[in-house]
Amino acid sequence: MFADKLSTRTHFVGTSEIREVLKVTEKPEVISFAGGLPAPELFPVEDIKVACDAILTESGVEALQYSTTEGYTPLRQAIVTRLKKMGIDTTVDHLLMISGSQQGLDLTGKLLLNEQDTVICESPTYLAAINAFKVYNASFVEVETDEDGMNMEKLEKALQTNPQAKFIYTIPDFQNPTGRTLSLSRRKKMVALANQYNVLIVEDNPYGAIRFAGEPLPPIKHFDTEERVIYLSTFSKIFSPGLRLGWICAHEDFIKQYVAFKQAADLHTDSFAQRITAKYIELFDLDAHIEKIKAVYHHRRQTMIDCIDRFFPKQVTHSSPEGGLFIWVELPESVNSREVFEVCIQNDVAFVPGQAFFPNLKKENTFRLNYSNMPDRKIIEGMRRLGQVLHSFLNSNVANF
Repeated sequence: MFADKLSTRTHFVGTSEIREVLKVTEKPEVISFAGGLPAPELFPVEDIKVACDAILTESGVEALQYSTTEGYTPLRQAIVTRLKKMGIDTTVDHLLMISGSQQGLDLTGKLLLNEQDTVICESPTYLAAINAFKVYNASFVEVETDEDGMNMEKLEKALQTNPQAKFIYTIPDFQNPTGRTLSLSRRKKMVALANQYNVLIVEDNPYGAIRFAGEPLPPIKHFDTEERVIYLSTFSKIFSPGLRLGWICAHEDFIKQYVAFKQAADLHTDSFAQRITAKYIELFDLDAHIEKIKAVYHHRRQTMIDCIDRFFPKQVTHSSPEGGLFIWVELPESVNSREVFEVCIQNDVAFVPGQAFFPNLKKENTFRLNYSNMPDRKIIEGMRRLGQVLHSFLNSNVANF
């Protein structure tokens, strides 16, 4: 009904596969490793109450009024301070507050992509970024990854064969879905290639602050010598996803255009949420809060890896992330993870099949696990169920459960 009234864009994108999976997992008995959800028990609810009360007392009228598109200046300044500690030397004029980093992906598509423009991305890559760019009928060139992230030789070949590519999309830290991290040498090389082949880089970094092992690495934007890196990040994984606060850091010329597109979309990011977050940073120690998150996630990641070693067939391989929220699992090529998922749902355990993370390739034997959202007992029980299903698919002797 009314199909003739819809724009052609409706043909380019469907609903998010992850969101559809989450609908299936709403039953309380299902142990879900599907969503990229932070641990809710770590939300600083009582401290946020204090921040809310302070904002309403000190500047309630301003907090509830319309605000500027660029964002609340004290919050932007606090972000600038945090970015400088990471190695990005910037100012508030290079910063735009957005409604979660997902809006940043959508605005980037609006700003940069014409129909059939090429996006070069990691293979696999973030499903919601694929969907955001598909709205603008982009085409994708996938670049192979390994334990050190995107392969730079393959990236250069992709740039040579796609000289009109608009940008490289990358998640360099604890990538979604693989959990892998782009090495230091490859970060430098990516910027050098972008300069050489006159292409932009969109650096998506929602997870970088959640490093619980290994040495921290500077963002790709740290090495940006020609202002061609557009940097996206968010408070969702380190503070509260429900506040929907993210930011774009880029050259002023880009920010001016982003502001124009954002004004057409929603005028400005939630004023109250911005002031709450700025007040929290003023009154409390955000870094200490992040340390609590890192400790819990480190423990849960190790619990999940121990369960993989204990319960999964030996033919199964997995990533070993040093931070972030995800583990990537690869099965023998003969096993289809969607079929595994259907049986797992019947056994009240869920994950995200890997096919949706490949915009072009049809790789059927992978899936993503999230370890941040479930307590130990549910991780152990859910992985036991999942292991049992995998053993049945691989026609191996079922482990002694």
